[in-house]
Amino acid sequence: MAKLSQDDLLAQFEEMTLIELSEFVKAFEEKFDVTAAAAVAVAGPAGPAAVAEAPEEQDEFDVILTGAGEKKIQVIKVVRELTSLGLKEAKDLVDGAPKPVLEKVAKDAAEKAAESLKGAGASVEVK
Repeated sequence: MAKLSQDDLLAQFEEMTLIELSEFVKAFEEKFDVTAAAAVAVAGPAGPAAVAEAPEEQDEFDVILTGAGEKKIQVIKVVRELTSLGLKEAKDLVDGAPKPVLEKVAKDAAEKAAESLKGAGASVEVK
């Protein structure tokens, strides 16, 4: 068998469909007992595999109260302002920290809530 140059191989790969290329990569991995993760990422930036590998930007955040601090009453007031909880429920939430105050909210709303809670003396974490 004649040895193919790198350009010849690339010309052959250009003519292949993504499914054929995927099958080739699997066969190559089995034949030589290797993984070609880097080669797939380089060979297929226009394919759906490259889109799936891109990290998704988080659009929902949780505001978690990790501690009430010294001004517990102020923190309870802020929790009541941020949520629709009554006095007892807000107090229980603050007493049971760490607990989520807001879940699955937009980034700007999470940041504003965290600032309000920190301003009242609480320790807060945004995830």
